[in-house]
Amino acid sequence: MAVPKRKTSKAKRDSRKSQNMKKAMPGLSTCPQCHQPKLPHRVCPNCNYYDGKEIVAGE
Repeated sequence: MAVPKRKTSKAKRDSRKSQNMKKAMPGLSTCPQCHQPKLPHRVCPNCNYYDGKEIVAGE
């Protein structure tokens, strides 16, 4: 079974993981109903509409 010969230093570990920190925020689109920003292909959290239809019953 393969075993590491030396402990991986914090600098080596963190520099390897730093590429994941550079990921950008996902693009936002506007809801056609309420014109608020929302994630694409998701139900709008403000008006509960998706594709012009009410998905979750409003309160």
